[in-house]
Amino acid sequence: MVKGRIHSIETFGTVDGPGIRYILFLQGCPLRCKYCHNRDTWDAKGGKEYTTDEIIAEAKKYSSYMKFSGGGITASGGEATLQPEFLTELFAKAKKNNIHTCLDTSGFVNIETVDPILDNTDLVLLDLKHMVEEESKSLTGVGIEKSLKLAKHLDERNIPVWIRHVLVPGITDTKENLEALGKFVATLNNVDRFELLPYHTMGVHKWESMGIDYELKDVENATSEDIAKATEIVEQFGAKVFKKD
Repeated sequence: MVKGRIHSIETFGTVDGPGIRYILFLQGCPLRCKYCHNRDTWDAKGGKEYTTDEIIAEAKKYSSYMKFSGGGITASGGEATLQPEFLTELFAKAKKNNIHTCLDTSGFVNIETVDPILDNTDLVLLDLKHMVEEESKSLTGVGIEKSLKLAKHLDERNIPVWIRHVLVPGITDTKENLEALGKFVATLNNVDRFELLPYHTMGVHKWESMGIDYELKDVENATSEDIAKATEIVEQFGAKVFKKD
């Protein structure tokens, strides 16, 4: 039986997909985002091993909450697609138990690797980091092309997505980036939600506790005014930004 390395589990998550969710933070990530708030997930050898049956058995304890709220299981990270065999088996078993499945990903994955996972995925949370190739490499260590390719593939497969973009003052709030983001999202027909998430420093303590320098320590949190300005730019192209009540 396939085992997965799990960093941590949140049993009553409410922000990573619809309803009340059982969220798995899988260990390992190929990106090196300067603003990462889960810095301790990067090491693929960390975490604790679980079988898919163990995860399903635990998740089912919360089935009444998930069913009542329209929730389910979310696989996040790190980068969950680094453990494709585990995730493929987990999502297939989840669907057999009528559990809604959600994949939270940066999109930095080959299509042939992720397709077996997508066969049993109800929703994808796709985090587009930076639309300008060189800026994406500077911010995350990798380019944006794989993520854009996955976004188009999800559209072709008609798998619903929530597009997410972290607004980092001075880095992702440029007109060039936001215009490219708005234009791209407007081309997709499968977007259920488009979120601009304000950059925050709540994960800095993890870097400090690991004795690692946090490069963006001088960057201020994004404000509601910053989000409003960015929203105005991306919505010029027909993409509609989700606004919380």
